[in-house]
Amino acid sequence: MKHILLPTDFSQNSWNAIKYAIELFKDEACTFYLLNTYTPVIYHVEYVLGYPAQFGLGDAIRNTAQENLKTMVTKISNTFEENPKHKFQTMARFDTFISGLKDFLETHTIDMIVMGTKGATGAQEILFGSNTVHAINGLKCPILAIPAKFTYESPHEILFPTDLELAYNNSQLRILKDIADSHHSRVNAMHISEGYDLTEDQKKNKTDLELMFKNTAYLFHNIKSRNISEAINDFQIKHKINLLAMINNKHNFFENLFFKNTINQIGFHLKVPFLVIPADYK
Repeated sequence: MKHILLPTDFSQNSWNAIKYAIELFKDEACTFYLLNTYTPVIYHVEYVLGYPAQFGLGDAIRNTAQENLKTMVTKISNTFEENPKHKFQTMARFDTFISGLKDFLETHTIDMIVMGTKGATGAQEILFGSNTVHAINGLKCPILAIPAKFTYESPHEILFPTDLELAYNNSQLRILKDIADSHHSRVNAMHISEGYDLTEDQKKNKTDLELMFKNTAYLFHNIKSRNISEAINDFQIKHKINLLAMINNKHNFFENLFFKNTINQIGFHLKVPFLVIPADYK
């Protein structure tokens, strides 16, 4: 059984991500955890210390969050046919978003977090909202980020860009392999080359990848380009990619692509769901 964490702020964006997760794992036994973290706007330490009798405000907000979670479960049952393989649990936490997720991961075994990507501003030029960026940077759990308004497509074509600098292992790639196997997907591993030959380590890592995906439809593409984001975008369009997946190795091109520039300065626009797996994930 898989255990999937679904953070929600009850927005349309988070509902879209929830729908995607339910569709993606419709044929698998899953427990979905709907988690809402909340921090009252007027909450301050000084306020609590000075007016302890008024701290009941937090209880009222928690009750509202719990009621909204119940409504969300009802909405799910009204939207999808009953699936005996799926179970739903709800939890409301008085916490900040990232801290709440970290605490949840410490007490639960989670295979993946599925969340929306739209920023609070809704600006089209922003790739991710700050919550998504902080989650990718700070959590040691695979995260599947769903673009706002993305309509579910079975991930038949998966793009897996790699610089071949990391020695991959089966633990890191398990969730990707599971998705590929259950949806009969083709995994397109893509190495973006600037004209240099592969090192011996890169050649070994390339061979290891092929072995790990030996029972999966797997193709390796060597693309010559000096612009990583353009290469990914072009490939994504040409091959009708349904899912983008990467290992977040902080010392590879992933960091250069997403985190060395401010989010609204990069020229990379996400069109499809994006699976990010921590390099040290086990």
